[in-house]
Amino acid sequence: MALINDTTLRDGEQAPYVAFNTKEKLLIAELLYECGVDELEVGIPAMGSKEQTDLKEILNLNLPIQIMSWNRATMGDLEASLSCGVKAVDLSIPVSDILIDVKFKGDRERLFRNLEEVVSVAKEEGLFVCIGGEDASRADNGFLAELMSFGKELGADRFRYCDTVGILTPYRTYENIAQLGALNLLDIEMHTHNDFGMATANSIAGIEAGAKSANTTVIGLGERAGNASFEQLLMSLTHQFGEKREINPEKLKALVQTVAKASNRPIATSSPIVGEHIFSHESGIHVSGMIRSQSAYEAFLPEEVGLRRHFPIGKHSGSATLLHHLKGMGMFPTKERVQAILPKVRAIVTKRKSVMSGEELKELYLCS
Repeated sequence: MALINDTTLRDGEQAPYVAFNTKEKLLIAELLYECGVDELEVGIPAMGSKEQTDLKEILNLNLPIQIMSWNRATMGDLEASLSCGVKAVDLSIPVSDILIDVKFKGDRERLFRNLEEVVSVAKEEGLFVCIGGEDASRADNGFLAELMSFGKELGADRFRYCDTVGILTPYRTYENIAQLGALNLLDIEMHTHNDFGMATANSIAGIEAGAKSANTTVIGLGERAGNASFEQLLMSLTHQFGEKREINPEKLKALVQTVAKASNRPIATSSPIVGEHIFSHESGIHVSGMIRSQSAYEAFLPEEVGLRRHFPIGKHSGSATLLHHLKGMGMFPTKERVQAILPKVRAIVTKRKSVMSGEELKELYLCS
């Protein structure tokens, strides 16, 4: 089973214009656990005393899952994490030529020496160590293999493959992860960004290719266009991969609403998994099918994610929709009279650009 390592409280909060207070962080951490997350990445201790205090508060929740901090692969960052009492760390290093030039002036030997020192100390302290390969998607796979082999010798536990600027496609992701995974060096974790709208798809492709875990954020929150979505990955693993995960719909709804409010990011009504209108069927053909079978035009039930199904009365409604609503109000409509008022319904909603209520439909039917 793939592991979900959620980083809403780290990479999610790094989104521009977003800042969580301590109360929000604690609630989000608890809700993520209750929604089935396997691991949490919860902050950057090197940011200072307030971030460290918040991280300690989250640790004090005693959630029975791995809690990880994010660090640059430096002794200063590691010492800040150790002072908080974490048992797992991500140690981030640049791995593309572009970022090695920017951060190490192209000196790969210094990068390796630096990594050796920090990983060795982290393992001496008994920590779970993930080496975060920043910008791995723009790095040479041969270099990544060399780095992963070195990390394995040092005792590291995982390698985070970061599509830092979101340039991958699912096919390229699969190829890269399959190639690295076949070397049997370190477990691979996917960290994907959504610059081209493919973050969740790329994470899934990585898992299909053999990655053992994936980073997510609630509602895809994160830098620029965001990260892979927690709720999308959760439902994909459950329905598309058949993993046995218990999903609490009310907790999931509360989690999404909490993060949306805390980040001041409204949820689009068409957002996958959690959008308010994704179980609304207006097309006459679709409504007719849904009345006959709940699985006709839905991949999963709305109740699974705390939502409800709706049949709005709109421009594309057919007689099945109108009959459904009128019968629901205790009426006994005839198909002929319903078909006769369909043009009027369509004209009204087109003119005002809003759907018709059940009471309006009833009045129109009775007056026709």
